[in-house]
Amino acid sequence: MGFMAGKRALIVGVASDRSIATGIAEAFAREGAEIAFTYQNDKLKSRVVKLSERLGQNTELCYPCDVSSDDEITGVFDALGKQWDGLDILVHSVGYAPRDQLEGGFTESITREGFQISHDISSYSLAALAKAALPMMEGRKGAILTLTYNAATKVVPNYNVMGLAKASLESCMRFLAADLGPRGIRVNAISAGAVKTLAAAGISGFRKMLGYAEKASPLRRTVTIEEIGNTAAFLCSDLASGITGETTFVDAGSNIMAMTFDDD
Repeated sequence: MGFMAGKRALIVGVASDRSIATGIAEAFAREGAEIAFTYQNDKLKSRVVKLSERLGQNTELCYPCDVSSDDEITGVFDALGKQWDGLDILVHSVGYAPRDQLEGGFTESITREGFQISHDISSYSLAALAKAALPMMEGRKGAILTLTYNAATKVVPNYNVMGLAKASLESCMRFLAADLGPRGIRVNAISAGAVKTLAAAGISGFRKMLGYAEKASPLRRTVTIEEIGNTAAFLCSDLASGITGETTFVDAGSNIMAMTFDDD
């Protein structure tokens, strides 16, 4: 029996087998959690259903959810509430900016529309999902987890407006932690290192980012979705009952380095 046995979790943001959300789902399932999923659109539905089936979950607990739609968010929890009498864990693994916002210089690329879209989908959606989930999480010592990146506090080439959105996301996480703490709900974030995912492929120069991470990190490597998933399982379990409002780095230590040193 795993340390998440008896926990019910909703994971939002699976896009492929290499998504960080997939690594989190695998760790949750291994530790005994019961998992429901959302999928963004019909194109991704089959992937999410296959993952649910592979992990031995109830494939009927897979719901459409475009996080830019309040109606779809409400619909997820209305449907889930008919299957479960409560929810222990909410995982928000969502981030998006139009592709033209993720290449070139910051002032060159940024637009009002791009700013609004990236903040709506990447940051506001956390608050929207938490608000909708609250009735099911109330009184259950629940946990909410989101995924961020070090560009929230440091400049990363080509990440541009997504860096601003991640900064907003981390602030949202802290405000939620303060607001929901008296109700027994913890809210945390994982700042993941550079990982080959479908979302990362949209960032111009991402291969260079991976190469730099391998050179700059104390462990001289990048991290895996499995390592991120293991940390997520810990943070969302009772083992982390005293941790809230925190951003935990899972990046092989690259965030501590101000500059790189030649190995020789």
